Parts: sequence; structure tokens; C-alpha cells
Amino acid sequence: MKYQYRILKTDVLYQGFLQLNRYQLEHELFAGGSSSVISRERIEGYRAAAVLLYDPDLDEVVMIEQFRIGALEDPAGAWLLEVIGGLIETDESAESVAQREAEEEAGCQVLELLPICNFWVSPGFSTEQITLYCGKVDASHAGGIHGLAEEGEDIRAVVMKADEVIAELYGGRVNSTSAIIAVQWLAMHREQLREQWRSN
Repeated sequence: MKYQYRILKTDVLYQGFLQLNRYQLEHELFAGGSSSVISRERIEGYRAAAVLLYDPDLDEVVMIEQFRIGALEDPAGAWLLEVIGGLIETDESAESVAQREAEEEAGCQVLELLPICNFWVSPGFSTEQITLYCGKVDASHAGGIHGLAEEGEDIRAVVMKADEVIAELYGGRVNSTSAIIAVQWLAMHREQLREQWRSN
């Protein structure tokens, strides 16, 4: 059954890189009837694409490290180990963004691209969605510092053995949403990927 909602009023509270709106709304209840009027703030975020770069011949993963404002209070520091990612503009496909960002952030050309999933990042207060992929790359020359200066990016590409990356799950350095999902997926599909993608 598809439940219904009704927006009664929308106020723009802030407009910058992100937009913050306040909604007055009511929605149908599981037990029947309708809720009272509720007030919710929502960050009007963007759609993004992210890609885990994997070399099946070397069994290596290309990750990136960069400063993240949201992680200022992390005891391990605000530089997180992540997968490649970028915002999807209105005239772009998620696939083209994943391929472009792989070159901009890690200097890697994506040879093949497999979809992993599309997910809401924090649906309790944001519209942000990420389309996640796994990309086949040649990691033999990956590494170095990348990013666009005009966007304030300072990104380091890091090449790691697949076993090392998987070991960083659950309390290690792989601790952001896209990275966790992507590395879990790799752990489940790694042997299949190596059979499918490995050079003869």
C-alpha cells in the first residue's frame, strides 16, 4: 500500500551550498487516519555518484583520503579513507560522473563499471542520494595527490591490497557510508569479479 502525505507549508530557512527548508505536513498513519500537523527541517541535498576502484589482476583497491568537515571531532582525525565520488549535475548521468571523478580524484581510467546500489544517505533530515558503482581499473600506476584547486580539493589516492581494505571495516578506517557499503560489497563479490574481470 502506498501511503499519502500532504505538505501544508514550506519555508526556506537557509540558502547556500545546501538549502535548509522547514515543512509543515501531515501523513497517513499505519493504524488508519492521519497524523497531526508535524514540523520537519530538511537539507535539500544533491544526488551524487560514487565508485570503488578495483584492480582484479593485482587484487588492489584505489581509495582516497581527504579532509571532511563533518569528522572534525573524530578521534582518528578529520581525514577519512573513502571511495571516489562527486555531485551529479542536471545534465549528467551517474555513470559519467563516476568515470570523471575517478580521473579527477585518483588519476584512474575506469575500464568497466558495475552498479552496486542506490541509497538514501540520511533520510531523516536530507534528500541526498548516492548511486554507487564498482569500477575496474589498472592500479599499477595509481597514487599521488589529486583534486581541483578551484573546488578546494586536496585528495590523496591510496592503493591498498583488497584484504587490507576489507580489514578496515567495522571500527577501522573504512567508516563512512559509501565506503562501508562498497567494501562490504567487494568482500561478497571479490572472487566473482576476479573471474569476470581478470586479464587472460
